[in-house]
Amino acid sequence: MPVMLRVGLTGGIGAGKSTVAARLAELGAVVIDADAIAREVVEPGTEGLAELVAAFGDDILTTEGTLDRPALAAKAFADDEARRRLNAIMHPRIGARTAELFDAAPPDAIVVHDVPLLVENNLAPAYHLVLVVDADEEVRVRRLVSSRGMTEQDARARIAAQATTEQRRAVADVWLDNSGDPRTLLDQVDALWTDRLVPYEANIRLRKPRPAAPPKLVPADPTWPAQAARILPRLRNAAGNTALRVDHIGSTAIPDLPAKDVLDFQIVVPTLSDADALATPLTEAGFVRNDEHAWYDEPLGDEDRWDKRVHTGADPGRPVNLHVRAVDSPAWRRALLFRDWMREHPDEVAVYAELKQRLAREHAADGDTVEYTAEKQSWINAAFDRAEEWAARTGWTPDTAS
Repeated sequence: MPVMLRVGLTGGIGAGKSTVAARLAELGAVVIDADAIAREVVEPGTEGLAELVAAFGDDILTTEGTLDRPALAAKAFADDEARRRLNAIMHPRIGARTAELFDAAPPDAIVVHDVPLLVENNLAPAYHLVLVVDADEEVRVRRLVSSRGMTEQDARARIAAQATTEQRRAVADVWLDNSGDPRTLLDQVDALWTDRLVPYEANIRLRKPRPAAPPKLVPADPTWPAQAARILPRLRNAAGNTALRVDHIGSTAIPDLPAKDVLDFQIVVPTLSDADALATPLTEAGFVRNDEHAWYDEPLGDEDRWDKRVHTGADPGRPVNLHVRAVDSPAWRRALLFRDWMREHPDEVAVYAELKQRLAREHAADGDTVEYTAEKQSWINAAFDRAEEWAARTGWTPDTAS
């Protein structure tokens, strides 16, 4: 499949997903409509329709020979076996046609996959970004009654049968609220296209790592763990079986700790050769390999430096640092130990926060974080002694890492 920006678009019935899809198409996106594909593969004369008739009978056809969807639903959802027969006919054809359309898109395309059941089918990790269109339930009910002729009871039943707002929020990188003026929604989409989607696509295509920046701390964001939880499955997908483990690490993984608004992740692999082999799949997944210089972790004593590979997130709306470390490097264990020890010791978090804030002020004029990071190291090294004592006392190991 060509490397292009893959955007998943979803939202509950009546939320306005079609409006967003149409606007993105106007702006230049290639929109692939899952519902349209599901209709296409069972049009009159297709093998898909013939198989449905063979499996469920001639009475699923209208007098014109087209698929009578309510009649099919009455049979196909009668029991689990009938549903499996339906899925065995439909899913391979929908998947094959979807892949064809992705393959046909230009390599520099922003492809928006409009999928009503994206959340229900656990598809979010397949995309670089997931957009969710939402509106208050009462607004959606009014729209369904007025524009689609549903009864209020039917509208509420359809809404209740879909994913909940909480389930959609869990996968949403972008939340588009369509409860008010439609113009406001279109303005949100226009800004998203210009400020995030277009540069995101270019960063991946040009293999452009995020530029260095001075240390700028922000107060701890309680949503950092939820944001990380959306990214972890994408990293696991891209790394596949090569990854021994994938974790959210660093300051944003520690509650109440001020930090740069950059999520840090770690992938542990068997060897650095495996890390190099992951350079392309991770870059294509939106985490661009940074080869500006050799990367390594500082040893605690006289050991040789611990080499690693570093990738940065290509999404300008969600900065990410990704450290790919070999399993024989002590650094990956230290990253987990430091995180878990700090989580258990709020007093240490307070001391570290004060140190970070002072150093950030002192190095605010720097063009990068090199000196800021170096000056933290002596405190961190001493902290690891305390963390190791805690690990020995409590029986902590990487297998028990939280």
